[in-house]
Amino acid sequence: MRAGRLVSLILLLQARGRMTADALAAELEVSVRTVYRDIEALHGAGVPLHGEPGHDGGYRLLPGYRTQLTGLTGDEAAALALSMLPAAAADLGLGPAAAGAATKLRAALTDDLRARADHVQHRLHIDLPNWYDEQHDHPLLAPVADALWRQRRLRVGYRRWEAPQEVTRVLEPFGLVLKGGRWYVVARVDGQMRTYKVANLLSAVATGERFERPDGFDLAAHWRRYLDDFAERRHTGTATVRLSAEGLRRLPDLCAPAVTRAALSSAGPPDAGGRVELTLPIESVDHAHGELLRFGTDLEVLAPPELRARLAATAAGLAARYGSRIDCGVENTSSGS
Repeated sequence: MRAGRLVSLILLLQARGRMTADALAAELEVSVRTVYRDIEALHGAGVPLHGEPGHDGGYRLLPGYRTQLTGLTGDEAAALALSMLPAAAADLGLGPAAAGAATKLRAALTDDLRARADHVQHRLHIDLPNWYDEQHDHPLLAPVADALWRQRRLRVGYRRWEAPQEVTRVLEPFGLVLKGGRWYVVARVDGQMRTYKVANLLSAVATGERFERPDGFDLAAHWRRYLDDFAERRHTGTATVRLSAEGLRRLPDLCAPAVTRAALSSAGPPDAGGRVELTLPIESVDHAHGELLRFGTDLEVLAPPELRARLAATAAGLAARYGSRIDCGVENTSSGS
């Protein structure tokens, strides 16, 4: 246990530079007294540590010292197989670099840890796109990524849903996100943070102008906030519906998880026929009309009235169209008997 902690202490100082005893204790989850004892042990082992007193002081490794220890545990070695996503690396133009890095990391492992990593890699494959989802091409991902790495502004042509459909924007790319097999660029535009689907880019040309990226920007945290905000903006209304037992069973298959959770939380007790009344979040009457038709007769809309009227009109139209053919078929069958 102590040997592993000593290795972790060296690696922390190697990665972060000067650290106080309090900071080291917090990272290693030990007491400050234990950190002092570990520092003395490393001094005795010949590790060139330098301590600086004062409020801004701390411990640091002498310049030029690098340890070759990785400190990898068996689980960490197994996780190396998860850290490499070949498809994503290839999309970014980093396929050969990622393969080279993986080879070097593998070579640095001991035989038993290498066998552990190989064991997982040969039994795990990550396929990012959703089922039934077509493969999305991202021909402009490489120039977007290059502008991102170099902090350069990017002039892009973009295709969107609303008019005008084709617009030009100057992006300051802060990050790239891969979600469901699709790449998105998170960028600052005219001082506001925006998200653009890379597959919808029509052109991407670096302007050569550098921009400053805030040191405290957290891409993962920003993306979580974006998803939360998107969910709130997406579902702007509700529909009161009555579901049969079969409709309730199919609800998770036909609706998004967030919609399903909200609907189930509003469900009342079943009536004598086993039907349950609940409230569904919806984007719009038009969108809900298409989505709720998939439930067939297992769902009845109670409100809003315009959605109920739309579905009733569609049902009547379907009955008129298919009912006449069924009648015709029955008549033909009868006349032929």
